[in-house]
Amino acid sequence: MKATLRYLEGMAGPSGFGSNSTAEQVTDESSRFLPPGLTALITGASSGIGAETARVLAKRGVRVVIAARDLKKAREVKKNIQKENPNAEIVLLEIDLSSFGSVQRFCSEFLALELPLNILINNAGIFSQNLEFSEDKIEMTFATNYLGHFLLTEILLDKMIETAEKTGIQGRIINVSSVIHSWVKKDGFRFNDILSGKRYNGTRAYAQSKLANILHAKEIAKQLKARNARVTINAVHPGIVKTGIIRAHKGLITGYNYVNACPQGASTTCYVALSPKTRGISGKYFADCNESHCSRLAKDESEAQKLWNNTHALLQKRLRQATI
Repeated sequence: MKATLRYLEGMAGPSGFGSNSTAEQVTDESSRFLPPGLTALITGASSGIGAETARVLAKRGVRVVIAARDLKKAREVKKNIQKENPNAEIVLLEIDLSSFGSVQRFCSEFLALELPLNILINNAGIFSQNLEFSEDKIEMTFATNYLGHFLLTEILLDKMIETAEKTGIQGRIINVSSVIHSWVKKDGFRFNDILSGKRYNGTRAYAQSKLANILHAKEIAKQLKARNARVTINAVHPGIVKTGIIRAHKGLITGYNYVNACPQGASTTCYVALSPKTRGISGKYFADCNESHCSRLAKDESEAQKLWNNTHALLQKRLRQATI
């Protein structure tokens, strides 16, 4: 209840920021200390909080790679960013996160550019009222929101570690999750049932994918620590933001008084990506620009490892089949 009241009133937390803080506000001070030449890759940055994240990071001098399914929309975002900031460096690349083949092609194209990679923001997400399947025959929400980002991170992780070693600048990965991850109970989080869309419900599918995003961050943080890599990974809740996902299912949120605009919605992502206060923090969950509490299931290290093992095995099998 206290967290809800703090959110509604926009009260600042220990970071000095709260739910009313905008992405520009939370990056204003840190921008003075940013090293030059940073590169951030943002998925789903052709609209909503992804586009606002791209705009603000570009404003702070970061080279932004927009990974988007709709390049027409992405070009419009690039145009608007460069209208405000003519010196902004924006790279556009096509990706369909629901397709393993598309993710692989995207990574090949990105790596061929030989750019550094300091920040990876796994932001893209969909919500579907109806059961749909990806070209890999996996339930579409889970394929897009979780599996595609898992594969993207897996392929680009060595590049991030290499960039951090060469530059001495800690790399940062941000998984955009949601507070509704807490709606998922352990008996409702069965990997094979999720893949097949068994007893499909759109809200439940979205919540399951967002829980997976947090568990992914927990497990990768543990692996990065074991490798002594200078890269962190955290999950964030962007607030209840009036984006395409909310418009797709108004019933997901009760009471539109809770809805923030994109400048607020992008603030936690930008804060975790750029703030010196989050340096060295990994495997955590942030909301309203402050470290926060996720559900007990989301904190379960054995569940995180099991999900990683199942996902890794699935991808190995599917990618091997694709080469036969």
